[in-house]
Amino acid sequence: MRHFYSHLVEIESVIVELDKLDLSSEQKKRLTKLIDSSLHHMVLDAVLSQLTKQDKIVFLNHLREDDHGKLWKFLNIKIDSVEEKIKKTIEDLKNELHKDLDKAKKHK
Repeated sequence: MRHFYSHLVEIESVIVELDKLDLSSEQKKRLTKLIDSSLHHMVLDAVLSQLTKQDKIVFLNHLREDDHGKLWKFLNIKIDSVEEKIKKTIEDLKNELHKDLDKAKKHK
């Protein structure tokens, strides 16, 4: 699934580290889905926490309609530096994932 913020996401470095672990393809697939889900929830939380109750309804309707253009136009009006806030959320999660993967490699 292509998320409205996909153009802001670069998690290749996490996938490379995941490849270094001794995992079956099924385990890697599950972890990758978990990473995607965590990222999605964190981005949604970052956006929703900046919106009023009424704006949350509008945002969720645009999200449901999968109209990325309308969604970004709305977000850029309602949230200052929305892309930077989303990028920071993504970077924070990536940093946490790298720390977790480093710990996992040490506990082999």
